[in-house]
Amino acid sequence: MPILDGLDPAAQAAAADVLAAGGLVAFATETVYGLGARADDDAAVAAIFTAKGRPADHPLIVHVATLDDAQHFGDLSHPAALRLAERFWPGPLTLIVPRRPGVGTAAAGGQGSIGLRMPSHPVARALLLAAAARGVRGVAAPSANRFGRVSPTRASHVTDELGPDLLVLDGGDCPLGIESAIVDCTRDKPALLRPGMLDRTAIEAALGTALQAAGPDAPRASGTLEAHYAPQARLRLLDGPMLRSALEVLQGAPVPQGLAVYSRTVRQVPRGITLRAMPDDAGGVAHELFAVLRDFDLAGMRLIWVEAPPPGPQWDGVRDRLARAAAA
Repeated sequence: MPILDGLDPAAQAAAADVLAAGGLVAFATETVYGLGARADDDAAVAAIFTAKGRPADHPLIVHVATLDDAQHFGDLSHPAALRLAERFWPGPLTLIVPRRPGVGTAAAGGQGSIGLRMPSHPVARALLLAAAARGVRGVAAPSANRFGRVSPTRASHVTDELGPDLLVLDGGDCPLGIESAIVDCTRDKPALLRPGMLDRTAIEAALGTALQAAGPDAPRASGTLEAHYAPQARLRLLDGPMLRSALEVLQGAPVPQGLAVYSRTVRQVPRGITLRAMPDDAGGVAHELFAVLRDFDLAGMRLIWVEAPPPGPQWDGVRDRLARAAAA
């Protein structure tokens, strides 16, 4: 199927029909493009795992249009879950809550908890509402790419990775560019399992208390494996002084073939090295990060040197994605 205009009601209806029938649809969200199936159909959800090559015990996030739909899949009675949903939904925040018995088993990776999110992107919201009108109360949707690889932030990234037969609702470049923050609300004290562009300080301000660190008994959650978000090229994270020193060593020396640099502070590199300037702000980097890594892969780069983000909670989401990409 072709890439369709995600703001076209006819395209939204066609995509909702596919979901209702148990098929797969890719669609834009404010974070990254998702690969969706109806969350109440374990066979449909299994097709996501197959398409991505994703382990069946690695849970997905269920996207919903309304709080009532969220309550259909999970118990949001925890005061922290309710407070965060009221404050940040629709938006880039996933809540891990106890799963309702008998629903979303495959989407939850067999766990007794489930991840829920209400996206704010107009394409995602229109699709979810159209699907709900057809009896689909939630759409399980990880990123629309092969498991462990760079997430897609453009419709073309999806078809490049998963092929032209998949229906894709195009919503343009994803505004945020990295996945949602994930907060575990299954125990007394909420814990941050994955940072995002909604940073820790904002979440803690809404809660009125500090978030706990993810412990060894935390629920499994999407995108939290040590190695993830990886380009085909090998990625190395270097702080600014180390990066500049490494480039100085290459002055007048043979340059490694296929070396690219993505940096906030480096302005010149030796001949033969590809340089991409990194924005100064975390939002700018997050917005373009995955697209930059994909561009480097398309250009045949073999090694990517990335300047490590500066300290500060606003950089936590970018730092997390780069650290996991470097670990791959």
